[in-house]
Amino acid sequence: MSTVRVDPARGLRGELRPPTDKSISHRAAILGAMASGTVRITGYLDAADTSSTLAAVARLGARVQASPDAIVVHGAGLRGAIASGDGPIDVGNAGTLMRLLPGWLASQEGRSFTLDGEDSFRRRPVDRIAAPLALMGAEVVATDGRRPPFTVTGARLRPIHYEMPVASAQVKSCVLLAALAPGGASTVSEPEPSRDHTQRMLAAAGVAVRRDGRHVSVEGAETLALEEIAIPGDPSSAAFLIAAGVLVPGSRVVLRGVGTNWTRSGFVRIVQRMGGLVAGELEEAPGDAVATTEPVADLEVAAGPLVGTVVEAAEVPLAIDELPLVALLGCFAEGETVVRGAQELRLKESDRIATVVEGLRGGRIASHGDHRLAMLGAVAGLASSDGVEVEGMEAADVSYPGFLEDVARLR
Repeated sequence: MSTVRVDPARGLRGELRPPTDKSISHRAAILGAMASGTVRITGYLDAADTSSTLAAVARLGARVQASPDAIVVHGAGLRGAIASGDGPIDVGNAGTLMRLLPGWLASQEGRSFTLDGEDSFRRRPVDRIAAPLALMGAEVVATDGRRPPFTVTGARLRPIHYEMPVASAQVKSCVLLAALAPGGASTVSEPEPSRDHTQRMLAAAGVAVRRDGRHVSVEGAETLALEEIAIPGDPSSAAFLIAAGVLVPGSRVVLRGVGTNWTRSGFVRIVQRMGGLVAGELEEAPGDAVATTEPVADLEVAAGPLVGTVVEAAEVPLAIDELPLVALLGCFAEGETVVRGAQELRLKESDRIATVVEGLRGGRIASHGDHRLAMLGAVAGLASSDGVEVEGMEAADVSYPGFLEDVARLR
């Protein structure tokens, strides 16, 4: 585990293209594996988490070919997943993979699949995907009833209407992927909107997807008709550069090719509400329409004074990965900043509420193996008066390999 000291910056200048989207990369590989033909993926993120996804789908019968300009996945089909080799399917530390993949595996009648990962992964609960999958007829047996490693046994699934107790794009996506197997429609009702990448990708693949207010419905399908998926820049990775550009005096940064999907731009809207200077065309909520593409824009960021704000519970799902940065911005803003309804942060790679509170008290932040906390510590160092030591900076490689190198280009 490495400790890196990040010293204060006097102004960040220049332009960067952030890494491509981790969430969409996971989904592209999984849906590519579920397709019956060949899917060409451009812009697939080359990082630890997404590499785990490629390795996992390859274990399940998909054929993966990598070239300098694309990843090509030859799918196993909706009902064609068969685990090869010995031992469990290794999901590394990828929570998205852990929660989405069982949606596919649940429909593999009579076949069982065991998923396991790193030590930190074993602290993450799986009961929230086990409950809806059980209602559909699959079986999920977890360690101590709710922890990895766990085993999914597929079955002939039945349609359901699932009322989600907590808004979660990962749980929603798991149910929607499982819903491709039954005849008839399954519906997921979410208390608040969450990321809609899975709906967009399924609609682009020819699946009948409908949205009616907070209800998302998917019809069963025989095949997925995907050919090519282009992945935009990751707004969650860009968020750390946005925070640095807003906080470090004298900064002016341009971020190229960032995904501006309305379900991912919650952090930018919060920053703008706090007075942060972030300019760029953000997608507006399309109502009940289901889009099939991902919007992209360039974002211009400049430093300036901030004021405190209140982040309500309804905003949390649209900024869930960036909320630790809101806490950091609140340290530099005039007035009080309050975030409500963020208990979901306790179930990430670490307890992000406890670790952020601990880290923002002094000049040292421990990442606890959490990539977003590692980058938070680096941004805090750039904006600080005395610098910050980040313990476990290598955790950033999970989603943003080369983060410190990109920051150095702007200094």
